[in-house]
Amino acid sequence: MNEIKNRVLTKLQSELKELNNRQIEKVLQLLDEGNTVPFIARYRKEATGALDEVQIKEIQDVQTRLLNLENRKDEVIASIAAQDKLTLKLQEEILAADKIQIVEDLYLPYKRKRRTKATIARENGLQPLADWLRTYPSQANLDGEAEKYVSKSQEITSSQEALDGALEIIAEEIGDQADFRETARQTTLQKGILVSKLKKGAADDRNVYKEYYENEDKISNIRSHRVLAMNRGEKEDVLSVSIQTDDDGIIAKLIDRTIPEDKQSSPAVEWVERAVIEGYKRFIKPAVEREIRNQLRENAEEQAIAVFGENLTHLLLQTPLKDQTILGFDPAFRSGCKLAVIDHTGKLLAVDIIYPHSKGDASQKAAESKLLEMIEKFKVDTIAIGNGTASRESEQFVAETIQSLDRPVAYVIVNEAGASVYSASEEARREFPDLQVEERSAVSIARRLQDPLAELVKIDPQSLGVGQYQHDVSQKELTQTLDFIIETSVNRVGVNVNTASMALLQHVSGLNKTTAQNFINYRDEQGVFTNRTQFKKVARVGAKTYEQAVGFLRIPNGDTPLDNTGIHPETYKEAQHIMNMADITIDEIGTEEAKSSILYLNPAQVKEETSLGSETMKDVITSLINPGRDMRDEMEGPALRTDVLSIKDIQAGMQLEGVVRNVVDFGAFVDIGVGQDGLVHISKLSHQFVNHPSDLVAVGDIVDVWVEQVDLDRERIQLSMIPL
Repeated sequence: MNEIKNRVLTKLQSELKELNNRQIEKVLQLLDEGNTVPFIARYRKEATGALDEVQIKEIQDVQTRLLNLENRKDEVIASIAAQDKLTLKLQEEILAADKIQIVEDLYLPYKRKRRTKATIARENGLQPLADWLRTYPSQANLDGEAEKYVSKSQEITSSQEALDGALEIIAEEIGDQADFRETARQTTLQKGILVSKLKKGAADDRNVYKEYYENEDKISNIRSHRVLAMNRGEKEDVLSVSIQTDDDGIIAKLIDRTIPEDKQSSPAVEWVERAVIEGYKRFIKPAVEREIRNQLRENAEEQAIAVFGENLTHLLLQTPLKDQTILGFDPAFRSGCKLAVIDHTGKLLAVDIIYPHSKGDASQKAAESKLLEMIEKFKVDTIAIGNGTASRESEQFVAETIQSLDRPVAYVIVNEAGASVYSASEEARREFPDLQVEERSAVSIARRLQDPLAELVKIDPQSLGVGQYQHDVSQKELTQTLDFIIETSVNRVGVNVNTASMALLQHVSGLNKTTAQNFINYRDEQGVFTNRTQFKKVARVGAKTYEQAVGFLRIPNGDTPLDNTGIHPETYKEAQHIMNMADITIDEIGTEEAKSSILYLNPAQVKEETSLGSETMKDVITSLINPGRDMRDEMEGPALRTDVLSIKDIQAGMQLEGVVRNVVDFGAFVDIGVGQDGLVHISKLSHQFVNHPSDLVAVGDIVDVWVEQVDLDRERIQLSMIPL
């Protein structure tokens, strides 16, 4: 096992050249000791050289991949050795392989196979005939040589059968040659074309896959979203997808490498050439095409998952609308619009229902009156309107209604994707047992404006409406990636331990569903936490769990202001020493005077007197200057509106401000306030070449766009971020 670990470490250091060996070794050691990625990134910066969560996770992932590779190598070597067929050269080739596919190619000739035509030929004693053919005798009677095997086996009735059997053996041997498979693989990757066609008799009523009815993409540069689109069309029985490659060129190469140039006159050449063609077409080509289709799918899925993860990160880390009373507005037509008011802490104050879209002036006036009454009674600052059914009409109603107020009240269109999923969940039933599903949805819409992170972690990320083809990718890989994104986002922000839901707490470093619930149980039974030391009294929170979690759990208005910072209790003593050096008390931290006093300190002297590492010292000082800091406050806030636009109001050439709702491989969808997101194609993002839209824009960004084209019939809007 140690030998495998050493091989993995060597390859890991070689693969991650941008990191030094010490950083990699230290990260692996910290992970082996049971530390979480967020904890290592935040509190072990000196040890790792200030690597962030993504870099640490990459080390962890690459190590896992390399361990799997090295373990498979040992399994293959052991299997071949057990057959007494392992040579030193073969062992060296296996150990040098840097991909699992190369290992499997080398193992193929020694792998137990199902009973094939070649197997039967060997059972009938035809292996020597196949070997003789590959000696390329110059003067030989093939039929006469083959006739010898007819008398030896009752199963062989003619020389033709004997030669056919020998051909099967040679074809299988050709198909098993690792270097031949690699030749075919590389040629297909470089010159191959992925072809899609409309299946005969297939139904594609909405022309979803029209672009792929007669389509060819070079494998070497195909875009990942096109691969996923073709795969989905194939799965839905609309498209047929295949690979075209230079078969003749590959066969010619294999023949040249199989038959020596000085043996061309042998009568055996014709048979061996036929065997090469059979070996390629029946064994190598189908296997290589399966591999490449799988590789294209895996690469496309990896890209789609990365895009989804990037979008989710920006969605979760949107700026919260703090210290405001918010009215959640869940639009609907016949069933009425559900209203929910929450205070600045997220506590539910009231729910109600109005029917602004019913026919008749009485219903509309009653709806207007009730909305104004709730706004005035609870001093509502902002209205969060869900962007689902009846959103446009509801926005119009709200915009007109708030004009009569004598104080400013704004509204925001909130992406309500997943709100209905949350509303019917066990979490929602536990939180609001007395509310109807639709009323819970209105609360969720309000809360996701007030604190997007705290609310969105309650919802299955796949229901959040960002990304592309998320239901077509490996759900295991997607879940692992999204879990990491959520965990990283939660721990970067920190969690108020006295108000956090279980859905939020379970993503805190070191905690899980059980310990998160135990925190809530303690809160319910003992009252709010007043200091971090009390965490040790929570059931199943041992020393390691406490160490990993405590720095990410905040207590506003507790016994000490330090408990509302990202300072870990292991450095409280040093933090106090810094305050003493600055001649300030603990209750003064966060004030302008304290900030000035701390910044006036000599960093070199602070480092010497506290023995803190440079990175940790910076983090402690930052927390003392700004306790309770929320990194999201530095980002752009939500786009507040007081008026409304309709898709009929916009015209080509108009300049508008919009909010990026989704980023995909081919562009970005932008909400410009007309109820239908417009697409900024990747070619319209910048005058410069854009490798991927995420290089320029992110979910939640507020951007200036210009209207290029409006299709009212199809409700499609084409936008540009390049001024027209």
